[in-house]
Amino acid sequence: MTLQQSALPTTVTATHPASRRDRSRLYQEIGMLAPAVILLTIFLIVPFLLSFWTAMTNQPLVPRPTPVRFIGFNNFLRILRDDLFWTSLWNVSRFTFWILPVQCGLAFATAMLLHQKLPFRNFFRGLFFLPAITSMVVVCVIWGTLFQYPTGPLNQVIGFLSGGSIQPIDWLGDPEWAMFSIVLLSAWQAYGFQMIIYLAGLQGIPDELYDAARIDGANAFQRFWHVTMPGLRPTHVFVLVITTIQAFKLYTQVAILTQGGPKSSTETVVHYMVRSGFEEQKLGHASAVSVILFLIVLVIALLQRQLLRRYDV
Repeated sequence: MTLQQSALPTTVTATHPASRRDRSRLYQEIGMLAPAVILLTIFLIVPFLLSFWTAMTNQPLVPRPTPVRFIGFNNFLRILRDDLFWTSLWNVSRFTFWILPVQCGLAFATAMLLHQKLPFRNFFRGLFFLPAITSMVVVCVIWGTLFQYPTGPLNQVIGFLSGGSIQPIDWLGDPEWAMFSIVLLSAWQAYGFQMIIYLAGLQGIPDELYDAARIDGANAFQRFWHVTMPGLRPTHVFVLVITTIQAFKLYTQVAILTQGGPKSSTETVVHYMVRSGFEEQKLGHASAVSVILFLIVLVIALLQRQLLRRYDV
């Protein structure tokens, strides 16, 4: 009895430092998370909630004498009944479907090449990354010159190589070629960013894995398939997700080169939203488009991640 009574204060005294350490660790974790949570709240959650509220009203861009009214989901229903919205959604889906293999494949191939021990490889890394840091407006002006019909440099090269058998192509004026032209210049401008991410992923794969594969008699393709590809699984997921999100935000190229034409063949959701908000001054309508676009991108990103996880990519 005496021993039990004397042991109790000792146990209580021993738990105090542990609980104090737990509280200190908790405060430290909260302090580290706080800046990210505050920034996400200010720049993501609050703007989304404000956009959702504006989408439920007939808010114009410029204030008018008539009061702003709450109209519920009318803006969303009007958008879903608009053929031009579905055309723009189809166009941007088509653009995404084309840009993913072209841009990511080009970035991956370039990263694999520049990961080898080549002379001047740092110079070529900077050279290939240069378009990614060039303004999209400048890129559009350059490619707009290349796409000129019928005497642009690109048509002249094709005519020379084909001996004149291929007629000049109206790259931006033909509905069959306009979106392909946008894909071409977009992939060229942005692939450098994905290339840098792939290079970082390649440098993160330990050399010991390649040495062990060589000892086991694996050839170059087997080392690529069984060492490089599994080592780049997280990189593949990250690159696919960010490229998809960037593709759905397609706007600048369309606004500068085609303005959504010809015959709405390059109209995109963001271009449709900007026209509704600034040209037609329907801020509530444009906010509803932005909410729909956010939800579409969110669902696609989640599905993409689940699909890649299921196939262990």
